[in-house]
Amino acid sequence: MKRALILNAIDMRIGGVLIRGERGTGKSTAARALAALLPEIDVIADSPFGDDPSLPSTWSDDVRDRYESGEELPVARRRVRFVDLPVSATEDRVVGTLDIEKAIQKGERHFEPGVLASANRGILYIDEVNLLDDHVVDLLLDSAAMGINVVEREGISFSHPARFILVGTMNPEEGDLRPQLLDRFALSVEVQGIGDPQDRMDILQRHISYEANSDHFREEWLPEEQKLSEQIAAAREIIDDVEYSRRDLYAIATLTSALQIDGHRADLVILKTARAHAAFEGRTRINQQDILLAAELAIPHRLKRGPFTDAQMSATALEEQLDQVMSEWGEGDEAGEPGDDAEQQAVKKKVNP
Repeated sequence: MKRALILNAIDMRIGGVLIRGERGTGKSTAARALAALLPEIDVIADSPFGDDPSLPSTWSDDVRDRYESGEELPVARRRVRFVDLPVSATEDRVVGTLDIEKAIQKGERHFEPGVLASANRGILYIDEVNLLDDHVVDLLLDSAAMGINVVEREGISFSHPARFILVGTMNPEEGDLRPQLLDRFALSVEVQGIGDPQDRMDILQRHISYEANSDHFREEWLPEEQKLSEQIAAAREIIDDVEYSRRDLYAIATLTSALQIDGHRADLVILKTARAHAAFEGRTRINQQDILLAAELAIPHRLKRGPFTDAQMSATALEEQLDQVMSEWGEGDEAGEPGDDAEQQAVKKKVNP
């Protein structure tokens, strides 16, 4: 769970994470704690969309119009926002609304920002996402994938950036998401309560210590937080420089094909997540371990499920499959193509989760 959250913090383009687990396992606590780890960001001070002053190509229509009219745009620095979406949220509350009456009467384009505007460049958290209306979930996932929110009413449109870390949590006992929606979440993890008595004692002691003196507790753990925060910031700086080979692409494509994963979203997610993990470790090239860790987060919730079975795949099985794929390509042959026999075997090979 921590790894999935951190990797999304490094590269928001991954597409979010779904955390599934029983009650009281710290799902929401982990999501809220992520906001404290993220470095502060520069924003256009008076924009409700948190526009990035260094990326004009992503500006909202409002900010772009102001800039083109010669207005000076003030810049401020602030912490990353944590936006909590209620289960009862409607479409207008999420995407925002256009004032059609003002547009017709005065010829002015007036947009009332929604949740997506507040969440831009921050964290959008949805508790009990499985209880949210499917249509609203679709809207959120579309925005997370495209990084932009476009609202159109009566021939009038308005767009603004909507790139955020989407974190959804749910208790499977209260019902599951449809497979189509599950696939739209880039990563998915299952969390369970800790069974070891000593570890449960540590949880109790830390909780009591925080309630007794929260300031002292924060100071005690501040060095660890700062270290992780600096590591995330450093990874963000090099994420776009992380390289991969054709052999890596072949490994990812063959792995998802052998597991009969529908569509191509899983392939893209694995590559993006592997690059983020390499950047997190300070490397500018992905390796087999990066691909394996990414596959563990991107594949399980996309496996086909039978009517009376729950599809699962262990990390060991994934590693064995990846080793097989890499060996088929050939040792040390990074730039070439796999042999015909190996390629045919890879296509024919089936994995039994």
